[in-house]
Amino acid sequence: MNIGKAVVFVLLALFLVGALPLFISLEHSESAQRKGFSIEDRLIPLEEILGGGPPRDGIPSIDSPKFILAAEADWLFPDSRIIGLDIEGDIRVYPLAILNWHEIVNDTVGGVPVSITFCPLCGTGMAFRRDFDGAFTTLGVSGLLYNSDLLLYDRKSKSLWSQVMGQAVSGPRKGERLVPEPIEHTTWADWKKLHPQTKILSRDTGFRRDYGRSPYGDYDQNGDIYFPLSFRSSQYHPKERVIGIEINENFKAYPFVELFQQKSPLEDVLGGKQIILEFNLETRNGVIRDAKGNVLPSINAFWFA
Repeated sequence: MNIGKAVVFVLLALFLVGALPLFISLEHSESAQRKGFSIEDRLIPLEEILGGGPPRDGIPSIDSPKFILAAEADWLFPDSRIIGLDIEGDIRVYPLAILNWHEIVNDTVGGVPVSITFCPLCGTGMAFRRDFDGAFTTLGVSGLLYNSDLLLYDRKSKSLWSQVMGQAVSGPRKGERLVPEPIEHTTWADWKKLHPQTKILSRDTGFRRDYGRSPYGDYDQNGDIYFPLSFRSSQYHPKERVIGIEINENFKAYPFVELFQQKSPLEDVLGGKQIILEFNLETRNGVIRDAKGNVLPSINAFWFA
């Protein structure tokens, strides 16, 4: 086994045993950052595209998800964090306990092909459509990061997509935008109360992982950020939870530490549109609706992200 293959094997082994956060490799050479992707023509600086450790698909997406009923999910606790999705009455739950290990679930919900994505380093859960111009594809974990955030790739064009930006940053689809689907980043108890008939992603994923623990330890609570950032604000704790939204290229963040001074719902105007933020201070969850009550795509993230 040559040195390069040995390094990849060690990094992947560390991830599988949950020790990867203790051995993050900041790969700065151009060849290390590529991981098989063409990134000569890109929207973001080459030096800010970092290797996250595992190779492409070293963190495997779930492409054939199985689901169970709420009564069967006895391994979920009331305060377990989940991503909830409702498309045309097809209601599903994706526990972070599973997403921490896989980061992407390629699914079809309410007849809509979607990818549920989660970046443990940024605390960001987002769902996107995975059909382009009538052609279906799946999203995978590239093994690359931008500002500590997961760079997705679509397996059809091999383009790289920034999860938080929702935009292709290199490849044939460079500059294109992913179409988001509204999700809720909340607790199992809150979601189950509203959606008792929900289906839950099964731990029968086809992979051997210890879904009873996080491979990132107490990362959500401490102040550590493993990778360099192009910009960092000290206005709030880096892991302070915020609800972020974009309307007509206008961006706004609602930190929960500030929402403690407000009452839910909170009415606001962004991009010329009236919006209503409903939030739960205890669970650090919130949804944003338009004036007609429709849920708008938003993101629940760490402040630094």
